[in-house]
Amino acid sequence: MRENTPPASPYHDEDEELVYVGDDIDEVIEHLEGIPDNEMEDIDEEEDLEDDGNVTPERDDSILTFSKHTSALFCGNFSTDGSLAVTGGEDDKAYVWATDTGDVVFEVTEHKDSVIAAEFSYDGAYLATGDMAGELRVFKIDKNYKKVWEFSMGDMSWMQWHRKSNVLLAGSEVGEIYIWRIPSGDCKVLQGAGDKCEVAIFTSDDKRLAAGYGDGTFKLWDIKNQQVLLNIGPDEPSSSDENEEVPPPSITTIATDNENQLIITGGVDGTAKLIGSNGLIGNLSIPQSSSLESFPIERVLIDCPGLEFKVAVTANLGGKVIIWDVARQSIRNECKDEDASGVTTMIWGREQTIMAGTLGGAVKAWNVRNGELKFKLLGHANNIHDICYHEKKNLLLTVSEDKTAKIYTLPL
Repeated sequence: MRENTPPASPYHDEDEELVYVGDDIDEVIEHLEGIPDNEMEDIDEEEDLEDDGNVTPERDDSILTFSKHTSALFCGNFSTDGSLAVTGGEDDKAYVWATDTGDVVFEVTEHKDSVIAAEFSYDGAYLATGDMAGELRVFKIDKNYKKVWEFSMGDMSWMQWHRKSNVLLAGSEVGEIYIWRIPSGDCKVLQGAGDKCEVAIFTSDDKRLAAGYGDGTFKLWDIKNQQVLLNIGPDEPSSSDENEEVPPPSITTIATDNENQLIITGGVDGTAKLIGSNGLIGNLSIPQSSSLESFPIERVLIDCPGLEFKVAVTANLGGKVIIWDVARQSIRNECKDEDASGVTTMIWGREQTIMAGTLGGAVKAWNVRNGELKFKLLGHANNIHDICYHEKKNLLLTVSEDKTAKIYTLPL
C-alpha cells in the first residue's frame, strides 16, 4: 500500500477501480476518457456537493430569496415596520434590503471580519453592525445611513440593542459587557473575570441583564448600578475517569419569563437550569434512563405568549425539542418529527407555536400544547443560522450557510 493513502470510503464499491494521485498521468487520462459523459456529470455533481455541503431542497416555500452575499450568513433582523431586513455574514459585509423586492438599500463594507450581529434599534432610527473582531458601527438611517459612531472592543461574542432605548450592548471574549449610549458613545463596562461572555438577555422589565459565561457561571446584573444581583457558579465537572478532560459547562442560551420571576439557561452539558430571584430552583435534565440522548442545548424558551400555564422548551443539535412543565420540572411533551435534524435557533410564533431553524435548512413549527408538528418550510440548501419573526406582517426571515437569506409568509 502507498504511504499516506487515506482510508477507503465506506461507500466505495470494491469492484470499482481506484485512481491515486501520483499514478502515471497518461494512465489517469486514459481511465477518465473511458468513463461515459453522463457518469462524469454525476462525479462533478458529487464533488460540488462535497465542496459546499449544499443539498437541493425538495421545494422552495419562500416568497423571496436574497442572494447578494458571497459566503455563509450568520445573522438577520427586520426593521421595526418589516419593510427592510439586514443580514450579515462571513463575507465581512452587511446588507440592508427591501423585504418585498430584495433590492439593496445600503451596504456595509467597512468590516474586516465576519459580521455576526446586525440590528435596527427599537425606534428604527439606527442600524448597528458588529464583527467577530469587535469592530462595531452605527448608522443613522434618516441621514442616508451616515455613520455616527464606531468602536473597537477586541473579539466580540454578541451584540444587541436595548428594547426601549438607543443603548447598545456587546459581550467580549474576555468576559466584559460593554454598554454604550448612542450616538454620544457614553460607556459603562460590566466587568468580567476572564471567561467569555457567551450570551446575555434582558429581563422583561429591561432593567436587568441575565448573562452566561464560558465557564458555566450565570450572573444577573443591575444595569443602572452595574452591580451583580445574583451570581451562580458552574457545577463541578464530573467524570468516571480522573484523567479525562471535561469541557466547562458553558452557558450558550438564556430566556426570561414575562413576570421577571424565572430565567432558564442552557449549556453544552445538555442541562437547562431554572433560576429564580433568590438563586437556582432546579435542573431540567433528561433522565439517564431515558431513551432521549443528551446533546448540548442550543436554544431555550420560557413562558409561551397566550398560554395559561408556564412551560419551557429546550432544543439541541441532536434534533430533540422538549416541552417542559415548569412547575413539576418534568417533561410534558417531546416535539414530533420524522426527520429529527438538529436545531440551531428557536423562537416563539403566533398561536402557541414553537418555530426552529435546523441543520439541513428546514424551518419547523410545533404546537406547544401537544408537540405536534404544525408545518415545515423548505427552501434552504444548507444549515439555518438565524431566524427572525415579524409578527404584525407574519413574515419569517431566515439566513443560511448556503449564502442566502429568505422571506417566508407563515401559515399561522
